[in-house]
Amino acid sequence: MNLLIKSCSYMIAAEQKARSTYDNILRLVRDDPDVCEPIKFLRAREIVHFQRFGEALRIVQDRLNEKNFYAFNPGFDCTK
Repeated sequence: MNLLIKSCSYMIAAEQKARSTYDNILRLVRDDPDVCEPIKFLRAREIVHFQRFGEALRIVQDRLNEKNFYAFNPGFDCTK
């Protein structure tokens, strides 16, 4: 599970890095709407991705505490 959390953290960090990159680009090209509008769209998309990754990570962490969270469920997968 630690690998999953670490992997999700890297994905979230990548989304945040992309967002700050788009912010920096917007600071440089304020006067050109042909550049600003697509960058604003991409920035908004990164924000949504960040939120969805966070939600997914929370769901996975919550479900880890449920019973029978195994790749092999001994109560169900036993051979007779």
